[in-house]
Amino acid sequence: MFATLALAMASSSALAQSAAAPPPTVVRPDQAAFRALYKELVETNTELSSGSCTDAAAKMADRLKAAGYPEADLHPFQADGHPKEGGLVAVLHGTDPKARPMLLLAHIDVVEAKREDWQRDPFTLVEENGYFYGRGASDDKAEASVWVDTLIRFRKEGFRPKRDVKLALTCGEETASAFNGAGYLATHERKLIDAAFALNEGAGGRLDASGKPIALNIEAGEKFPQDYRLEVTNPGGHSSRPTKNNAIYHLAAALTRISAYDFPIEFTDSSKINLTRMAPLMGGEMGAAMSALAKDPTDAKAAAVLENDPGVNGMLHTTCVATMLDAGHATNALPQRARANINCRIFPGTSTEQVEATLTKLVADPEVKVSMMGARSEVTKAPPPLTPQIMGPIETVAAKIWPGTPIIPVLTAGATDGAFLSPVGIPTYGVTGMFGDPDGNGVHGLNERIRVTSLYNGRDFLYGIVKLYAMQD
Repeated sequence: MFATLALAMASSSALAQSAAAPPPTVVRPDQAAFRALYKELVETNTELSSGSCTDAAAKMADRLKAAGYPEADLHPFQADGHPKEGGLVAVLHGTDPKARPMLLLAHIDVVEAKREDWQRDPFTLVEENGYFYGRGASDDKAEASVWVDTLIRFRKEGFRPKRDVKLALTCGEETASAFNGAGYLATHERKLIDAAFALNEGAGGRLDASGKPIALNIEAGEKFPQDYRLEVTNPGGHSSRPTKNNAIYHLAAALTRISAYDFPIEFTDSSKINLTRMAPLMGGEMGAAMSALAKDPTDAKAAAVLENDPGVNGMLHTTCVATMLDAGHATNALPQRARANINCRIFPGTSTEQVEATLTKLVADPEVKVSMMGARSEVTKAPPPLTPQIMGPIETVAAKIWPGTPIIPVLTAGATDGAFLSPVGIPTYGVTGMFGDPDGNGVHGLNERIRVTSLYNGRDFLYGIVKLYAMQD
């Protein structure tokens, strides 16, 4: 979901909704081999309803075996009762036993895609007008393909890293209620994926309307997603005998009070740096508001400007929004039950219990019961630090591919599978090097796409940084 999350980096209202198609791409032989791998993965249906991550993981394992990886370094996995939701861990062993491993993480499941709604078959890779089209073409089979391809390239080159380079392809990221492969590995196979840090989706780059890079984003921390249920029960009765004590009215009033509330502005180091560095790039009213709020988080005028942009607003504070309603049982009866789901994205350092208490206070009605639904993962207490060891390879390789393009950290609105790794001691950073268009490239929507040049440049970038990380002590 990295392309969706990267929208937090810039004002969508300040950018055009589409860009001119780039010129034809000249494909190198190594890019052609990668394209075949990428095509195979995109064209393997991994929807929860009708696809199989297990099949996709097996195909990637076959490619690694063909490149020379022994069976002992390939670890397919699946949990009981989830035969189609399997994944793969692969290892390229390093030469220094004292150097802690690094982990390359990507999910291979995709959001559901209905053929009748798409202009092209979502599970046929189509290259057209400078774009690759297909479900998962961006999220997240682009990075998953690059990780597999990188390990293959290393093997063919005879590259000997100092540290182990591990790869984890997992399922279940796109559906909150599904079996989650990253969560399974974190709880059941922690030793298998042990690493000093992990690279994951979560942030890419942003293009302007002409296709020029604006900024390369690095995710250092994400908000925590948590659902809450608001529920009202009532004896009900015949609709010809209405009373003011109506379950729907109680719920509607509670939702109105929640909708009018804004949680306090907060900053992490990365989100404050983001506003500071994005301000001169954005310019105008948006840029001025970014600069003002970075200096004074109590500046209500600046906050009002930024909160009008959904992407930027998601980075500023905890947000809670109604996402589902369920009420009544008959058209001629008073409702006996009314329920709503509130989806919150919680700022680092704030607990789920604190948000529940705030919602209860806002509801201010004993008839409305507020309860916390099951948590997706543990809460990460603090974002991982952007140390010189992490930033150095990124800055070095980015300067060669996109000279002069600023590198800007971002706190994303969540949530990636990094939420399962950071709580068990594996700091996880979102970095892809794949630049997206202002409109989000159809990620999670219709006709998902990624620029051909963005994918190939991102491939070179990720290969380069992994090689540098792999040689660190």
